[in-house]
Amino acid sequence: MSKWKTLAVSAAMAVAVLGSAVSSAFAAAEINVAPGRTLKGPGLAVHGFDPVAYFTQKKAVQGTATYSVVHGGATYRFANAAHMRAFKKSPEKYVPAFGGFCAYGVSVGAKFDGDPRYWRIVDGKLYLNLNREIQRTWLKDIPGNIKKAVKSWTKIKHKDPASLS
Repeated sequence: MSKWKTLAVSAAMAVAVLGSAVSSAFAAAEINVAPGRTLKGPGLAVHGFDPVAYFTQKKAVQGTATYSVVHGGATYRFANAAHMRAFKKSPEKYVPAFGGFCAYGVSVGAKFDGDPRYWRIVDGKLYLNLNREIQRTWLKDIPGNIKKAVKSWTKIKHKDPASLS
């Protein structure tokens, strides 16, 4: 390969990586993504768990790279092709509330990591929490906490999580 062709390929790869990093950084403010690259590009939403499975199987199920879709600057993984198709048809039905950040955290004006093992579907929407203890607190007043979180989300949605501490 010629020197110029090697430089052109290297430059193209650098632009692709930089573009992905910029889009991932932008998404990180609104969507809780696990760091790192995926086959599809942006970081993993819901830590790679299948968001459709919460609704269909009523449990947290790990997705696979074989069935993945980029939506809203994050890579969603699914356990099977049927779940991937369902998500593609109606992503808004399955994406977690508050970009996958902890629902209780958002209710108090923070963006904590949403752990896919601590979840609840309320009125057809998936909510994640930071951990078991936080989820217990959130469960004490789900309607009140959701109301506070919705109000708070409008103020913090576009902010970097680190800037809120």
